[in-house]
Amino acid sequence: MTSNPTQNSKDNRRVQTTAPLKQGLYDPQFEHDACGLGFVVNIKGAKSHQLVSDALQILEHLDHRGAVGFEPNTGDGAGILIQVPHDFFVTEAKRLGFTLPAFGQYGVGQLFLPKKKKEREGIKAELAKIIAAEGQTLLGWRDVPVNNSSLGKTAIAAEPFMAQVFVARSAQLKDDAAFERKLYVIRKLAEQTIRYADKIPGGKTFYVTSLSARTITYKGMLMSEQVGKYYEDLRNPAVTTAIALVHSRFSTNTFPSWDRAHPNRYIAHNGEINTLRGNVNWMKARQALFTSQIFGDELKKILPVINTDGSDSAQFDNCVELLTLAGRELPH
Repeated sequence: MTSNPTQNSKDNRRVQTTAPLKQGLYDPQFEHDACGLGFVVNIKGAKSHQLVSDALQILEHLDHRGAVGFEPNTGDGAGILIQVPHDFFVTEAKRLGFTLPAFGQYGVGQLFLPKKKKEREGIKAELAKIIAAEGQTLLGWRDVPVNNSSLGKTAIAAEPFMAQVFVARSAQLKDDAAFERKLYVIRKLAEQTIRYADKIPGGKTFYVTSLSARTITYKGMLMSEQVGKYYEDLRNPAVTTAIALVHSRFSTNTFPSWDRAHPNRYIAHNGEINTLRGNVNWMKARQALFTSQIFGDELKKILPVINTDGSDSAQFDNCVELLTLAGRELPH
């Protein structure tokens, strides 16, 4: 199989940084994954940093459910979903020269961006246009501090630049659910314009890990024990939550990548969906007929629902996300 490798000058080995395209007997649509997951919650809703630490401890104990490549320090993927740590972000925003409104009145986007600054700036400008066109206000940007010293060469070779974007809620959006839907629309438009249109330099690296006023996801092509070491935010005592969802990925027939790590935006999942192709095809067939009193005319902005370059779990997450935002209860 051919690939897009990078040359390592020290040992003359070539490491693959992107998944191969369809070729020969290989077709990425047949990929599956199987993983480990856990969660921890304070049932009274009390937020603490201890809960973040407890979740990371759970994640470390899921290392037997994750996998590594030929390097013992390059993992298939791991991550954590927590509530937006408002007090922490208020302090960070003040340090960076902008002010955050009250909790729930802004959304935080966790983004993967290209390493090249010129490409990053072009993508940021395009995202700013989309946010403004959707009637929301871009408050500011934050570079996410990371430490990749524990990562293997393969993970580092494919490592994106980590950034956060802060979006203020318009007064026209009357409730929290309406704001979550608007952030969803912004993300879907950004994906279509930046990641999939093949018109913006570096756009293929662009990935929105999460964009929400409620939760934020820290994840990557990491081992279970590396998540807390890599993301310095997770070690800050000011980062608190009352709920956390963690995931350690075992990509059985799937190429690992930074964006395919879990948790996704609504779920963490043990993969291997045997009916994946049929489910995806039914979604494609039916989405042209979608109607929604809640989304209204904005429904056409979010199509296609399924991002087929994601794993089976990521595509499942695409569906859960839409159905939940469209008004269905999560148990339903």
